[in-house]
Amino acid sequence: MYLLLSQLSLMDLIYVCTTVPKMASGFLSGNKSISFIGCGFQSFFFVTLAGSEGLILMSMAYDRYVAICLPLHYPTLMSRRVCVLMILASWSMGAVNSCAHTVYALHIPYCRSRAINHFFCHVPAMLTLACRDTRVYEYTVFISTILFLVFPFLGILLSYGRVLLAVYRMRSQEGRKKAYSTCSTHLTVVTFYYAPFAYTYLRPKSLQSPAENKVLAVFYIFLTPMLNPVIYSLRNKEVLGALGRVRGRICCKKI
Repeated sequence: MYLLLSQLSLMDLIYVCTTVPKMASGFLSGNKSISFIGCGFQSFFFVTLAGSEGLILMSMAYDRYVAICLPLHYPTLMSRRVCVLMILASWSMGAVNSCAHTVYALHIPYCRSRAINHFFCHVPAMLTLACRDTRVYEYTVFISTILFLVFPFLGILLSYGRVLLAVYRMRSQEGRKKAYSTCSTHLTVVTFYYAPFAYTYLRPKSLQSPAENKVLAVFYIFLTPMLNPVIYSLRNKEVLGALGRVRGRICCKKI
């Protein structure tokens, strides 16, 4: 679990560094332009990390399923080798998917304004400036969304359905409480991550608006990577103890 969690933290860190520094410098300096190659690199890393993180979250759900439902088989089913293979598969599949989308976006002709109505190089926002019909690519985006969002999300729901059933049958109240705490933490992260992505990419093009897409992007670009460390840290007893001591000092000062 800690190996998978470290990968999630690494992905969140790179994820933020892909878009936020350039966006912040543009707002502060007023120079909101980006080179064509720079736009391609930003798009590639964003799509890679978005797809890879979704697969890592599914791997973490499988880890919890094995830990709670098949505890005696955990050392075999979730060995270090299995974890490394899951991580490599997540990165590889995310990179391959990203290559396909980025190469397409960089090779189609753009004859309209080059001003992208977004705060980073978002491929769907770029394609609104294309000269030719992009309906085939829109179908490709829909298929990628099914593979990297819907299927992993269904896998997570299936894993937690089995987990909740196993937890319900537990006799130990302390074990049940610990299992619920572990599951609720991960489900919170999954909800914050998958919901805005699914709402953005599964809606028909006719129902989308640039302003709404930018608001939704704030959730999966800024809020989710920022909240992940906070949500997982609140399960750590040392962190909770430190927060309790700080709260106690504040109360004493008020008195």
